[in-house]
Amino acid sequence: MKKLNDYLYSGDTVLGILKRYADDLKQSAKETHNQIDLVHCNFLLQIAELWQHNDFLTSQSQRIREFYKFMANEYPFLAFTFKGRIKSLIRAEAKFNGYIVEYIYKHYIEQGKYPSLPELKNCLSCFRDLIAYRIVISLPKCHLKEGDSSEDEEIKYLYNVANQLLDFLEERGFTAELSSLTSQKKSPLLKESVSPYYRDYIENSESSGYRSLHITFYDNISRSYVEVQLRTKEMDDFAEIGPANHLGYEKRQKSERARRDAIPKGENIYFDDAYERVITLHQLELSKVDVNMFSAVNNSLINDGCGLYRGRLILPYEHLSRFQNDLVD
Repeated sequence: MKKLNDYLYSGDTVLGILKRYADDLKQSAKETHNQIDLVHCNFLLQIAELWQHNDFLTSQSQRIREFYKFMANEYPFLAFTFKGRIKSLIRAEAKFNGYIVEYIYKHYIEQGKYPSLPELKNCLSCFRDLIAYRIVISLPKCHLKEGDSSEDEEIKYLYNVANQLLDFLEERGFTAELSSLTSQKKSPLLKESVSPYYRDYIENSESSGYRSLHITFYDNISRSYVEVQLRTKEMDDFAEIGPANHLGYEKRQKSERARRDAIPKGENIYFDDAYERVITLHQLELSKVDVNMFSAVNNSLINDGCGLYRGRLILPYEHLSRFQNDLVD
């Protein structure tokens, strides 16, 4: 079985690793007639295509940047940043295989049998966040009225921004997708016309404490999906450097071990392969990895200049609000 871990010690570039892994996986899939590995290979090639031929990102990020300029005029008292990234190779690999593990386990527990090959292949066509943009807002204390809660005020403005984002981007070639978060609680701060499109992890916060607003668009000009995440500074800190990151990791490990216990080894090759790839990625010691433009002291102190672990940046800068910088253009 081919695993990404086996390619991370040669000193090659991340794109070279991606290509060799995809090529070897394709060859192995042909020899073993493993159709899921072929889907996996195509998923990796999709990432490689984004990294190599990404001229469309200039148009895409500029159209999204227009919303930044709109915000700077609409909310001159807010501080905010815009960031864009292509999902990192390690996180993309973990997510693809994690979907396989989760889908097979859930199907087996609910129906007492394994999903068919067409059903499994269909579940792997749902990736929409390989390209993502994040909008983080903050209300400087000097703009708070006496007695106002900073958190409450920022959340109010965050929902205001969310209410305007959908129509703004749809006028510029994007089409919003309905939320996949079924039976979610509705925030009264989201307009009824836009609420069905948002995955509201503020009103429906996760057990780890993670909070954010997510919405997915199809960019009709570049013909690609993009996810936009909206957070307050406090939410962003919690997700990026707070306990949500570590607790989520430990919870996933415990959950995956429970899934392995529920499905006997050897009964489903697709589950077995995906589970082993996920577990070996969890066990990866980043300080020992040898990838060009990547270095790490440990699994927390990382200097990622290539998109192996942190994500490959789309925008080579952070947008600053008018409150921070009077130069909008």
